[in-house]
Amino acid sequence: MSSTRSATGIGTPGVGRRPATYGSGMACIVGAAVLTAGGVVTQVAAAGSSVSEDAWRYPWSSGTFVWVTTLFAVAQCLLVVGVLGLRHSGVAGTGRAATVGLASAVAGTALIAVGDLASIPARDLTVDDAGALVVGLAFFLGTVLSAVGFLLTGSAVLRSAGWRDARRFVPTAIGIWAVAMLGLQLTPLLPTAAAVFSALFLALGVALLRPPNPTVPR
Repeated sequence: MSSTRSATGIGTPGVGRRPATYGSGMACIVGAAVLTAGGVVTQVAAAGSSVSEDAWRYPWSSGTFVWVTTLFAVAQCLLVVGVLGLRHSGVAGTGRAATVGLASAVAGTALIAVGDLASIPARDLTVDDAGALVVGLAFFLGTVLSAVGFLLTGSAVLRSAGWRDARRFVPTAIGIWAVAMLGLQLTPLLPTAAAVFSALFLALGVALLRPPNPTVPR
């Protein structure tokens, strides 16, 4: 029992053994699944909403917005756990790009959660009100930091040998889509774009469930 416990969590490949990033990977998957579904539901709700598009809480009623946004904030925090797991995995190496990139990715992902929480007191404002603009800036800066962070991290992962399979492209894909999100934030397609962004974090979570450098069967 003691030997099994000592092996668990150190990233050693083997039956019944889990890498140190398994827990953060599961957290990332749960958070990303909630946000992906939330983006799809929000897009559907927008199609039949009677709420003004100028309202910050669009397309939700005030009460529903509080519950939905709180759920999104919690789920976004789980994504932060996933990004911290990516940093802990060491697959990006120890170079400057990895260090700066991972710090930026963590900060950007966390800032989006702050934006979710700040949206609750701003829910009855219009999009042109000062308070709503401040919250919108938090989302914008969070997306920018995420884009820069994941692009730098992705380049570091591609240069390292930490992940040799298809998952090595996941951080770069997140960074590329974050850049696309910057152009979609003020469009009606934002909920769908956010759902795609979250789905990429699903892939990140799955990647973290397995240890680096998996043994290839022969």
